[in-house]
Amino acid sequence: MTDMAINTENLTREFNGLRAVDSLTIEVPKGIIFGFLGPNGAGKTTTIRLLLGLIDPTSGAASVLGFDTKRQAGLVREKSGALLENHGLYEKLSAEDNLEYYGRIYGMSSEERRERISELLNHIGLWERRKENIERWSKGMKQKLAIARVLLHRPPLVFLDEPTAGFDPVAAAALRDDLANLVAYEGLTVFLTTHNLAEAEKLCDRVAVINKGRLIAEGHPEELLGEQGSCTVEIHGRGFSQNVIESLNKRPEVISAGINNGIVNLRISHGSSTAPLIKLLVGLDAEVEEVRRVTASLEESFLQLMEGKN
Repeated sequence: MTDMAINTENLTREFNGLRAVDSLTIEVPKGIIFGFLGPNGAGKTTTIRLLLGLIDPTSGAASVLGFDTKRQAGLVREKSGALLENHGLYEKLSAEDNLEYYGRIYGMSSEERRERISELLNHIGLWERRKENIERWSKGMKQKLAIARVLLHRPPLVFLDEPTAGFDPVAAAALRDDLANLVAYEGLTVFLTTHNLAEAEKLCDRVAVINKGRLIAEGHPEELLGEQGSCTVEIHGRGFSQNVIESLNKRPEVISAGINNGIVNLRISHGSSTAPLIKLLVGLDAEVEEVRRVTASLEESFLQLMEGKN
């Protein structure tokens, strides 16, 4: 039995000569949240549609849960859950009736439906509101219910396409927390597409970055920081003249140097020592009082990747 939930090999999809997905080769281990990152239009949604067998590849191949996405697409969709552009809920029905309806579609017994609906609604804090029609619910509450819908039949793998898109920061953070708790509770594999880097950094065990249909980086978020991340260094003190800034910018390990409110801000390449830079400053009669090093965020590394691959 393979330990991979998803395998793709040179997966490619063209639309009118344009490659939306270009020779994509990835492996997604079971039991993790896998982040599939990229700007809008990078090919993320097309990739999900290929993995679900909703469209066929132009070339290459993919397997999901051991099923070939082209020959066994029905089994892929039967064994997995997916939340794509539409939440798939019926707004004139109550939360409970929405899940009851989908439980019947999934072929769950009456007892299974009752127990599972109670379990999920309690876990996401919606049990007390189960009898309400959802049409007046907030977007965040509907999305929580939609995730419960996707998990209802206990699929081992779930596809989530931009689940917090259009949410305000507070609602997005709340939904991320609920999602993280549900994933841990259910023991799922999640394939999560997003262009929200804070979301990926918080939730994902492993990430892949795609741009213009091509895979440009893959690994644990910390690995991407190690490969692409620079360090931001703040130097506090006095005597930071323009000559000092120009001298710093000439150093090979310095990506950029500037001064803001009397503080020198440096971006230096990952792993570089600040000692030679401090020595340089002292040699130019600057007074150094404090040095602060801040590791780049995943968002900064992502932006560097985009700059390097465009």
